[in-house]
Amino acid sequence: MPAADVTPALRDLRQQLPRLVAHTDEPHAEALALVWGSRFDQDHARSLAGSAGLSLPPLEQAAREFDVLPGAAQQRLRALILRHHRWWENAATLH
Repeated sequence: MPAADVTPALRDLRQQLPRLVAHTDEPHAEALALVWGSRFDQDHARSLAGSAGLSLPPLEQAAREFDVLPGAAQQRLRALILRHHRWWENAATLH
């Protein structure tokens, strides 16, 4: 994603995402579900945040900023999540 597309709230989301999905069975799938559509899935984020004990305002700000990203930048974010998942799965098979 070009540096101009990475907003402070999206950087914060990247740092919070592991805590947001850590308690789920499929963390990468949960992360991808948040950004799969053209709009950030705020209802799903609220549910995950409640389970993880995270604050909602940073997630809501990240959702607003994701929603205004150009489609190509949104797709790049999805691709990064998928790439991380593949890396994670490969690393797990080595251990």
